[in-house]
Formats: sequence, structure tokens, C-alpha cells
Amino acid sequence: MTHANKLFSELAIGESASITRVVTPDDLYVFARVSGNLNPAHLPASRGEAGPVPAAPSMWVGSLFSAVLGNLLPGPGTLYRVQTLHFFGRAHVGATLTVSVRVKELRPPDIVVLDTRIQRGDELICDGIAEVVAPPTRQIVDEATLPQLMVARHRHVERLMTACTKLPGMPTAVVAPEEETALMGALAGARANLIAPILLGDTRKMRSLAAEHGVDLSGCTIEDLPSHDAAAARAVELVHQGTVTAIMKGHLHTDELLRHVMKSQGGLRIGRRISHVFVMDAPSLPGLLLVTDAAINIAPTLEDKVDIVQNAIDLGVALGIRKPKVGILSAVETVNPKIPSTLDAAILSKMSDRGQIRGGIVDGPLAMDNAISLAAARTKGLTSLVAGVADILVVPNLEAGNILAKELTYAAQAEGAGLVLGAKVPVLLTSRADDETARLFSCAVAVLYAHWQATGESAVPPVGTAEALS
Repeated sequence: MTHANKLFSELAIGESASITRVVTPDDLYVFARVSGNLNPAHLPASRGEAGPVPAAPSMWVGSLFSAVLGNLLPGPGTLYRVQTLHFFGRAHVGATLTVSVRVKELRPPDIVVLDTRIQRGDELICDGIAEVVAPPTRQIVDEATLPQLMVARHRHVERLMTACTKLPGMPTAVVAPEEETALMGALAGARANLIAPILLGDTRKMRSLAAEHGVDLSGCTIEDLPSHDAAAARAVELVHQGTVTAIMKGHLHTDELLRHVMKSQGGLRIGRRISHVFVMDAPSLPGLLLVTDAAINIAPTLEDKVDIVQNAIDLGVALGIRKPKVGILSAVETVNPKIPSTLDAAILSKMSDRGQIRGGIVDGPLAMDNAISLAAARTKGLTSLVAGVADILVVPNLEAGNILAKELTYAAQAEGAGLVLGAKVPVLLTSRADDETARLFSCAVAVLYAHWQATGESAVPPVGTAEALS
């Protein structure tokens, strides 16, 4: 959009201009960062914590007048001399504001006096008088010249954490939490009432760690076990006894844990290939993005991919995505017999059409760009219900998935949760590199999936206007 100005000689008393603006949480974060005003009354609650809808800082509200004066009336080249402000109400997140100015007086050679008002519907929020210097020359400004601004905020993490507040803490077997991040992550999940941990491992090591970091284990159930192998076996046993509904990996190798989960006698298999899903909340993307498989299946066959896709769809539904759109990735978006992943993608798409994969919409092959970018999909002329709007990305092999997930984490500032699916209960695979937020996010995803497993219903409300704004 372009904005042209008006010179002093072109202005008339009574002339007016206005804009509308919706108050969003990003506005509050940007203002806090730029101004240094960290007043909690003007910042949203973090990590899904309950709290009042924040009010925009009054000086941010007053600054909206400059958008009308600098863009519309008089327009580009206008310089402020005076602005008075009187506040009569508060503008909260989600409010639609009408910002208007009206020429009150013209003082030659170049001074313009304007009445300024901000309203929410019929309610007056703010008014005042602006005195500006009219632009001396003709100018046109293009909004497209501004650089893009992205607030690195994880709104979907907060949304899923909020959905968990309605659910009880999930009984969870924590296997070998004998290292700082593993133990502190489990205790953080307990403090957030996401999990009710049963700590399995070397009691002496766990108590020593707790004492070193000043935390109290008196409220936790602890079982002393002689080895990681014994702890993993006990976790599976607790699932069969109905004592826990999830397993969390602590300080042991993933294969040590999964060996007991996947064993044919006494394991947790349910007749489906076990696979891993990363749930990614990237600030630059409009919704959650699920990536599979990046941690377990090294070079999955077509038969493996059927279960990998179904596992991911089930998780997407559990997280409130009513009919997940699944993009089967390859290097190209056309079937090429020399690229086996394109053949798998075409077959998986047709299997979905025939009801052999249920609950989602599957399409492929898709290249990465046209799986998540509508512009890229349109440029290449793709007609698809998935292209450009995929909720789930299915990679051809583990290397591709691992690279993709880490690129999203470190290059796109995504927050990620990791979960193993296809077993009787979800298995949380956390990394030593995960911070507390990532560990809590994994707990929340597991809680929501376990709830869906038990009830067949998602505890996550559909995204509406209020959620979109947040």
C-alpha cells in the first residue's frame, strides 16, 4: 500500500482521516521491548498461565495517532510539534480501535492543528490535540519498503498448556532421571500439574542431585532400581499394571528404553509400527507443524510409512487439528520412478483416498517449499488440499527428518516437543539440550494425547478469533 501526502495549501478545515487497528499481544511485546516498559499489567500471561486480558499501555494507544498523521493527513513528511492526550478507558487485547484525526485550524505558513480521537465502538478511549508541521514537498511512501518484523513467541505452546489445565496430572514413569536436566524436567512437569512422576532408578543419585539443586523429593514416589535396564523394564511393568499412563525418558540411551517398549513378549506394542513425532511451534508459521519420523525409523519402508502417517494423524487430532493435512515430502512434487520417495508418496496419497489411512488428508510428493508455502504452491501450479497448508510433514528418512527438525529449532526459533507413538502409552523422548519450556511442552503434548487415547476426544478447543489474536 502507498500513502501520498497533502501540502498545507491543499488542506481544509473539517477534513478528516481514520484507521482501524486490532490490539494484539505482539503489539504489547514489541512496545515493551522498544520502550523498556515491563509493567506486567501490559503483558500477557506466559506459558498458558491464567490471568486477566492485558491492557495496552496508554502511550502505545496514543502513538496510534502518528500512523494517521504520518500516513494519511497530512501524510508523509509531517512533523510533530505538540500532542496532548486525555485517557478515558483502556484498550485490551482483542479490541478494535478507530483512530481518527480532523483538521481544526490552519496557521500559515505550515502549522496544522487537529482534533485527535480513539474509540472502541462508541466508547471514547482517548482524545487530544495535535499540532504538526505540514510536509513542504510532495511525497509518496510505500509500506512494502519496511522490513518484516517477527515476534519470537510460541503461542501454540501456551494454547496447549492452557488446554491441559482442565486435565489431571498424568501418572508418568520417569526412567533413570539421574542427571540434572532429566530430574529437573520431571519435577517441572510435576510443578505444572502436567505429570505425577514415579522416579525409577538409582535413589542415591537422584537424592544427591535434588540436594545439590535445593529441591525436595519428599512428595515424589521413588523406586530404587539397580540399572537402566531394570528401570526401563519396571516402567513397562507399571503400564501393564495400570499405574502409569505415560513413560518419560531420563538419562539413558533411547534404545535401552525402547527395547523394553517394543519387545514382542511383555512390551507395549499395539500392532502398529512405533514412530516419533516432533510437534513444532515456529513463530513464523500460523499453526503447529508436526514432523515425522526424525528419531526412530532410519529408512522406513512403504509399510512402515503407513503407520508413521497414521500415528502422526492421530496426534494431530488429539491436539485439536480436526482433519490434519499431511504432506509427504520428497525433493520434487512430481512422481519420478528414479526417486523412490516420490513413489511412496503417491501410494500413500492413494491409500488415504481409499480409506487405508484414516482421519486426515494425505498428498504427495511435495517439496518442502510447496508443502508449507501457498505462494510456492501457486507458483508451481499445484492444485491440492494440502500444498501450502500442511499440518504434518512426513520425511523420506531419519536423516532428512532430523535435519528438518533441528533447522526449525535453531534457524526458525521453533519450540519443539517430542513423542513416541504407536505403543500402548505415549513415550516422552526429551533431549539433554531441551530447556524447561521444551520439556513442559513435551509433557503437555503427552497429556493431550493420552486424554485422546482414553476418551476419543480432543481437550484442545478449536482455534477461533480470540486464539488467533493470541
